[in-house]
Amino acid sequence: MNAQLARWQPILRTAARHRLFWPAALLAVLLSGNILFTPHFAEIEVRDGHLYGTIVDIFRFGAPLIMVAIGMTLVIATRGIDLSVGAVVAICGALACLWVSKQPDQNSVGGVLVAVALALALALALGLWNGILVAGIGIQPIIATLILMVGGRGLAQLITDGQIITINSEPYELIGSGYLFTLPFNVLVAAAFAVATVALLRGTALGMLIESVGGNAEASRLAGIMSRRLTLMVYMFCALCAGVAGLMASSNVHAADGNNAGLFIELDAILAVVIGGTSLAGGRFSIGGTILGALLIQTLTTTIYTVGVPPETALLWKALVVTIVCLIQSPAFRARIAGVRRRPPPSAAPVEEQPKVGVPA
Repeated sequence: MNAQLARWQPILRTAARHRLFWPAALLAVLLSGNILFTPHFAEIEVRDGHLYGTIVDIFRFGAPLIMVAIGMTLVIATRGIDLSVGAVVAICGALACLWVSKQPDQNSVGGVLVAVALALALALALGLWNGILVAGIGIQPIIATLILMVGGRGLAQLITDGQIITINSEPYELIGSGYLFTLPFNVLVAAAFAVATVALLRGTALGMLIESVGGNAEASRLAGIMSRRLTLMVYMFCALCAGVAGLMASSNVHAADGNNAGLFIELDAILAVVIGGTSLAGGRFSIGGTILGALLIQTLTTTIYTVGVPPETALLWKALVVTIVCLIQSPAFRARIAGVRRRPPPSAAPVEEQPKVGVPA
C-alpha cells in the first residue's frame, strides 16, 4: 500500500500544480456531495424529447454566467476589469423585450431576429464606449466601467419605463428556455462561443498578443503591437458576451426587469475567472478554467438551495465557500500551511559545559 502511494505521489503533485486541477477537483467534490446527500440529484431523464435533471439545470442556468465570464477573462487578461456587464445584461434584455412586445405578432421570427440584432448592436456600442474610455482616454478600467455600471441601470429602466416588460414569444423563448437536439439551446450557444473563442485565441497569435498586452502594455506598444486597438476589441467582445447573456436571461423568464436583471453577475464572473486560474494582474489566461469556475459557482448556488439554506443567508455561505476555494487554490497559502506542518520542533537550549578541573599529579 505504501509503495502504491509513493508511486502516485509525484503524479498527484504534478497534477496539483496545474491551473485546472483545483477547480475541477472542487467541482467534483461538490457534485459528489450532492449525489450522496440529495435524492435524485444525478438523475437525467428525457421528456418530450428534452433532457431534464438537476445537472442539466446547472448547465442551463449557468450558461449566462459562462458567457459573461468568457468575456471577462479577456478583459482581465489585459489587466483590466469590467464592472458594467450586469448593466449591459439588463439593457440588452430590456431592448430586445421592448421590441418584441411592440410587434403585432410576437411569434414572428423576423421580429425576434431584429430584436436580437438591435440588442447585440447596442452591446457592441456600449463595449466601444468602455474601450474608448480605457484605451483611448486612459481612464482606469474600474472607474470607466463603473460609469456604465451606474448609468446603465438607469438606461435599462428608461427603456422599460420603470416597468417589467413581459412577452409571450415562442421564437424568443428558444434563446433561454428552449431546446435543440434534446439539449438546452442556451448551453449550445455558450458552448459554441467558448469553442469559437478558444479556436480564435489559440489557433492564431491573438491570444498571445492579448497576454502580451496584459503583461506590459507599453512594452507591447513599443514592440509594434497595437495594444490600444486590442484593448478596445476586448471590451467590445466582453460587452457582446454580456449582451448574449442578457438575451438568455430575459428569454428564460419571458420578461425584462431593468432593475434586477444581471444583478451581481459581474462579481460572479470575476470570481469564476479567478477560480479558473487567471490572475487579476493580467497576462496568461484560461478559458477552460473560467468555464470550470462558472460551473463551480453555479453548482454551489444550486447546492445552497437544494440543502435548504435560508435565502437570506445564501450569499454569506456562498462568499465563505468561495473564500475557501481561493485559499486552497493559492500556491502561497498551501506552501505556508505545508511549512507550518513541516516546521521542526524547537530544540532544547544547549547546556553550557563546565570547565574541567585538573587533578594534581
